[in-house]
Amino acid sequence: MQKFKYTAVNLKKQKIKGTFIANDEKDLAAELAKQGLYVISSAPYSDKTPSAFFTLGTGKVSFNELTTFCRQFSIMQNTHIPILDCLDILRNQTFSTYFKKILQVIYDDVKGGLVLSEALNKHGKVFPEFFRSMVYVGEMSGKLDLVFTSLADYYEKDASLKRKVKGAMSYPLILLFMTVGILVLMFAMVVPTFRDSLSSLDVPVTGLTKTIYDISDFFALYWHFVVLAIMVLGLAIFAFLCTEKGKYVFDYLKLKLPFIKTVQLNIISARFARGFGLLLSSGMDLNEALDTIEVILGNRYFKKRFHAAADNVRHGTSLTVAFESYKLFPQIMLQMIQIGEKTAELDDVLTRSCDYFDSLVETSLNSLVAKIQPTMLLIMGAIIGTLFIAVYSPMLNIMTTLV
Repeated sequence: MQKFKYTAVNLKKQKIKGTFIANDEKDLAAELAKQGLYVISSAPYSDKTPSAFFTLGTGKVSFNELTTFCRQFSIMQNTHIPILDCLDILRNQTFSTYFKKILQVIYDDVKGGLVLSEALNKHGKVFPEFFRSMVYVGEMSGKLDLVFTSLADYYEKDASLKRKVKGAMSYPLILLFMTVGILVLMFAMVVPTFRDSLSSLDVPVTGLTKTIYDISDFFALYWHFVVLAIMVLGLAIFAFLCTEKGKYVFDYLKLKLPFIKTVQLNIISARFARGFGLLLSSGMDLNEALDTIEVILGNRYFKKRFHAAADNVRHGTSLTVAFESYKLFPQIMLQMIQIGEKTAELDDVLTRSCDYFDSLVETSLNSLVAKIQPTMLLIMGAIIGTLFIAVYSPMLNIMTTLV
C-alpha cells in the first residue's frame, strides 16, 4: 500500500486536496470515486521530513519562524479554532518554503489521525526537543493554548537575550579588528617607508627600533607563510570546536574565565527560571521537567553537573540542596528555589523571577563591556604608542644632533 497525494473535484465542481492510501493510482481513483470524488492529479506521497538542503544542512527552522508559529497558533487556539484548521491556516502563511513543507506534512499527519505531538516527533531534527515536550504536556494537560502562548513568550525572550549578548560584544570585536588592521598597516607600509628614509641618512638603528624593523622584514619575506599558518591554526581550532570534546572545553572555559563566567551563569539562570517554571506550570512532573530542561541550558559542562544534581533529586534530595552542592546557580536563585519548595509554588516563583534574571543578564553584560572597552583601548594605545616611539625615535635623535 502506498500513500498518495491527490487533487480531486466533487459533484459540485469544488477542488479538494488530500492524501489517501491505495495500492496504486488506479485503485486510488476507484476508491475516491466511491466517495463522489474524481481525481484530477495524484502522486506518491512521503510523510518524511523534507530535504534540509536550503537550511545549510541543519534541518532546523529559525527561532523567528518558530516564535511566529507559536504566537499565531496560540491566538487561534484561544479563539477555539480546531487544531487541524489552525495548521491549515498556518501552512499557507509567509513562512520559508522549507517550513511550509514541514507544516504540510504535519497537517496531513494530523488529518490522518495523529495527535499534534506525534506529528511533531516525526521531525525531531526540525523542532527542538523542549518545544516537542511542551506540546506533549499541553495535550496531556488540556492546556495546549496556554502552552503555545508560553512558548511564544519564551522564544521571544530568549531571542531578545541573544540579541543583547551579540550587541554587547560587537564593539569590543570592532576594536580588536581595528587593532589588527593598524598593526598590518604599520608593518606593511609605515615602517618600511621610514626605514628607507633612514637608510639614506646612514643613521644607526638599535634597540626597540631594530626589533620593529626585524619584525617588519620577517613579515615582508614570509607573509604568505604567516597567513597560511594563521589559516591552518584557525581551521584546526574550528575543527576541534566542532567535536564534542572541543565544545565541552569551550563551554568549560566560558564558565571559568573571569568576567565572562558571570554573564554565562546569569544567562543560564534566566533560561532555567523561564523554562523550568514553564514546564512545571504546564503540569509536567518534576523529574521529567529536570530531564527536559537540560536541552535548553546551552552549556555542556554545566549540563553534566546539572544532570548529576538531578540524579540526587531523584534519590530524595531537595532541589536547593542538590543545586547548592554542585554550585550550579547564584545564591539568589537558590534562595528563590528554596522559597518555592517550601511554599509548594516553585513554578510561580520561577516564573515571577524571570524578569529579575533578565535584568541581571543585562547588568552583567554592561559590566563586561565597561571592562572590555577600556582594556581594548589601552591595548590599542600601547601598541600604537610603541610603534610610534620605535619609528620616530631615530628621527628625533637626528633632530637633537642637528640642534
